[in-house]
Amino acid sequence: MQGRVLLPEDGKDSSQRSQTRAFPSNIFKLLVLFLVLGIGFFSLSISMTRPFHFKSIVVQSPAGFNPPIDEQSGVRKWAGPRSRLMHNMSDEELFWLASFVPQVRKYPFKRVPKVAFMFLTRGPLPLAPLWEKFFRGHEGLYSIYVHSMPSFRPGFLPSSVFYGRQIPSREAQWGKITMCDAERRLLANALLDLSNECFILLSESCIPLRSFRVVYNYLVKSWQSYVGSYDDHGPFGRGRYNSSMAPEINLTQWRKGSQWFEVDRRLAISMISDTKYYPKFKRFCRGACYVDEHYFPTMLTIEWPQRIARRSITWVDWSRGGPHPATYGKKDVTEELLHRLVHGHKCSYDGHESRVCFLFARKFSPNALDPLLKLAPSALGIK
Repeated sequence: MQGRVLLPEDGKDSSQRSQTRAFPSNIFKLLVLFLVLGIGFFSLSISMTRPFHFKSIVVQSPAGFNPPIDEQSGVRKWAGPRSRLMHNMSDEELFWLASFVPQVRKYPFKRVPKVAFMFLTRGPLPLAPLWEKFFRGHEGLYSIYVHSMPSFRPGFLPSSVFYGRQIPSREAQWGKITMCDAERRLLANALLDLSNECFILLSESCIPLRSFRVVYNYLVKSWQSYVGSYDDHGPFGRGRYNSSMAPEINLTQWRKGSQWFEVDRRLAISMISDTKYYPKFKRFCRGACYVDEHYFPTMLTIEWPQRIARRSITWVDWSRGGPHPATYGKKDVTEELLHRLVHGHKCSYDGHESRVCFLFARKFSPNALDPLLKLAPSALGIK
């Protein structure tokens, strides 16, 4: 009988053949094990991330609440109001940022013009309760900015319109260039909100003479700004001029006016971006040349002569003489006084005669608050 011919593979024993068949099976089991472990770890990690809000969440804001700028999205993040006014920018950085002007005239969002109320104070705002009544019910139509002494820490409650409205401040001295620096600082911070269209400078001794609605319509509808500016030929006007200011400023261009102004957005930008006249005033308007009475009236008269009404809308009493205006206390505040301030004047408004001339008045002492609150509804229309 002829035997079968054995090939080399057939020479392997049975144990080797069993190991060869078992090797792929072991790999498959390991792969399955790794897959099961991977799914387990993935499921565990998902369950652990839930407490940390892995999923997106939509938060509904209360009515009337403006979220902080960092929580807004889109163009509003850069163009909207700042709920946090404190920052660490230098004046140079702040003025540079605030001087940007959009080149596209049409806003990509619904813009409601606002009035920026800028309070230049030493410390407290003793007449704040009257202003609280003035602003009540008109949210979205105004902004508030407060520049005080750097060491002052306000104690307004979160419910107050003045809460959190203090800007980074530096010391400002009466009659010095630092006073104009503070005013420019207020303007620059207010300009960061593109909805602010009108900018009014006030002090802690100022009061409103009209209701908010009257003030708002008066300012927003006017094509002129209200900056006091006149040519005083006497020693307290032209007598303060320094010939070293030429050729940028000549004697015939020298003006004097009230420190308390109201300007529109275009003029506000020119005031914080000025590098032509500011150095001259900083260097040569010293001593008896009270710079806050001359810098803006002169600069704006030269650059924007047709845009300013050359009068202030803040009433001040200089009839008692001296370097400071009269202060009105508790006994001075009567219905007759307020009626005279509100109705006793004639002026020009956008080229037409008007009896609505002054919207604010100063100086009123802290003890004048009670009679002002009592008379405000009937005499001022502030309820």
